[in-house]
Amino acid sequence: MKNILLGLLITLTFISCQSKNNAFSDFFSESQQDTLLTNIITYLYIPAPQATKQTKFQPQFRGFYAQNLLNFPVQKYYQSPDGWNYFFLIRPVASSPIYRRGVLGKFKLAPNSLMPTEFEEVANTPHLEEKIVKERGEYLFRELIKNGNLNKQIPMKQYIEWPDEHLAYDKKANEWKVIKPY
Repeated sequence: MKNILLGLLITLTFISCQSKNNAFSDFFSESQQDTLLTNIITYLYIPAPQATKQTKFQPQFRGFYAQNLLNFPVQKYYQSPDGWNYFFLIRPVASSPIYRRGVLGKFKLAPNSLMPTEFEEVANTPHLEEKIVKERGEYLFRELIKNGNLNKQIPMKQYIEWPDEHLAYDKKANEWKVIKPY
């Protein structure tokens, strides 16, 4: 009887995990999605006009990041039991109206808040056509959730542009830093 119940529990767990499509809307209401995505964009994007890297989180600059919500569509999102939130989103490429970049990252949420803490951009894809970014990013997202990192995929330059031997993500400064000049 124990084996039957255990088998049933494992099967139900597998089915429930498979039924989720890792959509942002699986976890948050529309207004919560806007709030959280604005917070994520504040970490990822250039400082708002008149803002610096140190002041970009101040309330007077929030409108700049909120205006860019449509430019950063969340493709996949997952909350792990250990409190990490994983995301894959697509962002614009400043130098091209055709190409996009995928960003994969993770963070924890401050208690009773939609403010990320321990934020980390895990990887950025090269500049690619959006269709290719989606395909490669979904693969990377699955690997990120499964392993908690993309260490095995980092050498795949057609999938991951950063981190590499030249750039690493600085979690304290929340930005990519040159570790070895080109």
